[in-house]
Amino acid sequence: MIERHADIGGMNTFIVHPERCGPHPVVLFYMDAPGIREELRDMARRLASVGYYVMLPNLYHRSGVEELGQFIGEAAAETRKKMFALMGSLNIPLVMEDTDGLVAFADADAAASKGAIGTLGYCMSGQYAISAAAHLPSRVRAAASIYGVRLKTDAPDSPDLAARKGHAELYVAWAETDHYAPLEELAPFEASLREGGVAAEVELYKGVEHGFAFPQRPAYNRAAAERHWERLFVLYERNLK
Repeated sequence: MIERHADIGGMNTFIVHPERCGPHPVVLFYMDAPGIREELRDMARRLASVGYYVMLPNLYHRSGVEELGQFIGEAAAETRKKMFALMGSLNIPLVMEDTDGLVAFADADAAASKGAIGTLGYCMSGQYAISAAAHLPSRVRAAASIYGVRLKTDAPDSPDLAARKGHAELYVAWAETDHYAPLEELAPFEASLREGGVAAEVELYKGVEHGFAFPQRPAYNRAAAERHWERLFVLYERNLK
């Protein structure tokens, strides 16, 4: 595997891809609210190991923040407060601006395929993974949101509406217990996608909580996490290769 960091318009980006058999399809891996950390880099490595050029950008670059550090437990209250402020500093237009920079960089790299792109977002970034499909409809062909938040809002750029403007196949994983994306939001979101004719699978993960895919979270559930990897691999294989 080849891995490195690149400065893309001031945005530190972790890039990892196989050493051989390239160029490889690009997958844009948008971080969750706690930001860049080794846990996410390991997840990027796992995805890259099956044949992808994975880009994990620091979306908090405008605030000059890279890694937040420990955010779980009573002692991390100040870190969580900072985390939510940083999360609130982002919006869809800003992240789509970052997305343009990432794609331009990948298009200039011989190791990256110039064809179909996949996107992946957890928690706060599920909305960005879906929105990228509308922002770059000729390139993004597979988008995945894993316990994503704010997927259906009253805004004109709500992800459920944006999904209708793209040509990507969507996969949306929803945790049964989720304070940030309550279960009652699932049916209206799914109905909106169906009404818009979006090619999508919305899967409810029963008996698990928000954060189930992250190995270092208390909510980690190995069976559910492995299921989500299986779904991602099939989604990207079908649409990117």
